[in-house]
Amino acid sequence: MTDTAVPGAAPGAALDLAAIARPSGSLAMVAMDQRESLRHMFDLAGAGRPADDVLIRFKLDVAEALGPLASGFLIDRHYGFEAVRDSLPASTGLILAADALTQEDGGPVEETALDEVVLSQVDLDGVVALKLLVIWRRDEKRQQRVELVERFIAECRARGVLSVLEPVVRATPRELDEGSWELDAAIREAAAELSPLGQSLYKVQVPLSGTGDEAEQRAASERLNAAITGPWVVLSQGVDRPAFLPAVEAACRAGASGFLAGRALWSDVVGRPDVPSALRELSVPRLERLIAVVDREARPWREA
Repeated sequence: MTDTAVPGAAPGAALDLAAIARPSGSLAMVAMDQRESLRHMFDLAGAGRPADDVLIRFKLDVAEALGPLASGFLIDRHYGFEAVRDSLPASTGLILAADALTQEDGGPVEETALDEVVLSQVDLDGVVALKLLVIWRRDEKRQQRVELVERFIAECRARGVLSVLEPVVRATPRELDEGSWELDAAIREAAAELSPLGQSLYKVQVPLSGTGDEAEQRAASERLNAAITGPWVVLSQGVDRPAFLPAVEAACRAGASGFLAGRALWSDVVGRPDVPSALRELSVPRLERLIAVVDREARPWREA
């Protein structure tokens, strides 16, 4: 995208990725849009089943600690959107999740749809981008997902906000039974199918789940880059925390413009008795190290 506008632009106007980018043209963004999965993380951390106000407080703590460093910050409408919007500095682009999730308690997201509440009822003042998670499978719903993505992109354009598309690939039962499932091949296939549809930014799973050595990670990232149309960033779900930084470095050297990550930054802070202190001690230095990597290695989004 090349047209520019300020947040709160009139419908039909266009933003560009400078709204969620660093001066270098890299993207260093924090994801805090987890909903029931975050509640489950509290359970797993031994902190019990948290009430909504606990989730909201955690999200606001993350926003206050990491938001001033991040070029963009992703939040959901359900837990803390207004408080986070009020707390972020003007230099941090606000991204709102526009996905309605089908998810069993404690389980993974199985399907998604556009959140009609976000599209019709939520005040988007200050929001520079919407994000849509899409669960991609090689099944009979592939065309429906393409149409979902096309509608999402059109809705974002009509509102003058950026569109951040996040496909996450899953195996079908048949692929698992046959032993034919290959995660990286599916990630590339989804990218080849969906990224040409015209989103502002493509958010993608890390190749090899970050388990390759430096050369393997670079080669896998280059294969992924060849499949993606437009600027792209990596997410951190499914990657061990220590492996995320070298995976980001490899992705950026292959053509990525940065990251939009949550768990790699703050997952081990969940359930701690003093969350703000733990964020300062653990999460802030992680984000600072990642920012240094993307400023040095990322392909500026305008060159993608």
